[in-house]
Amino acid sequence: LEDFVARRPSAERAFLAEWIGAEDADECHAAMCRHYSDLFPSLSEGVYDGVPEMLAALRAAGYPLGIVTGKGRALWEVTQGAIPLGDFDVVVTEDDVQHVKPDPAGLLLAASRLGVDVEAAVYIGDSPSDLEAGRQAGMRIGAALWPKSAEGEKEQFIEAVQALRPDWLFERPAAVTRALAGWC
Repeated sequence: LEDFVARRPSAERAFLAEWIGAEDADECHAAMCRHYSDLFPSLSEGVYDGVPEMLAALRAAGYPLGIVTGKGRALWEVTQGAIPLGDFDVVVTEDDVQHVKPDPAGLLLAASRLGVDVEAAVYIGDSPSDLEAGRQAGMRIGAALWPKSAEGEKEQFIEAVQALRPDWLFERPAAVTRALAGWC
C-alpha cells in the first residue's frame, strides 16, 4: 500500500490492473481498501496550506464545488474523513465513470450534476491528466502549482501542460480565490 500511495495513481483500479494484472486486481483492491484507513494518516501529506480557506471562500461566494477523483468511493470517504476539506456539492469517483482522466467523462458528469454549463465551469488540477480532461470537457482550466515542491517539479509540470494552454497557473490557493472573484 505504501508503494501504491507513493506512486499517486490517477485511478486506483486501473492502476492495479496494470501494475499486478487484471486477474488479481479485484482481490488486491479489496485488501487495499481494508488497510487504507489504517495507513492513510501516516502516508498522507495532509491538506496543503490555504486550501481549506480557498474552498471556504469559494463556498461563501456561492460557487458550486465538485471534485472528480480517480479514487473509488470507499477510498475517497477515508480521505474526506481524514482531510478537512469541507463538503462538496458533487463528488465523482472512479466508481461513477467507465473511463478516468484524462477522459473528460467524470468532469462532464460533475458539471451535469452541479447544473453548470461546461463553458462556465473551471477545473483546477495538479496533474497533466487533470488539465487534459478539463480542456477536453470544454472547461476553463487552472494548473495548481502549490503541490509541486520537489526540485524542478513545478517547471516539469508547467512544461508538460503548456500545450494545453491553461487559463491560469496558480502558485497558491489564495490566487484561485482572487482570480475567480466575481468571475461567474
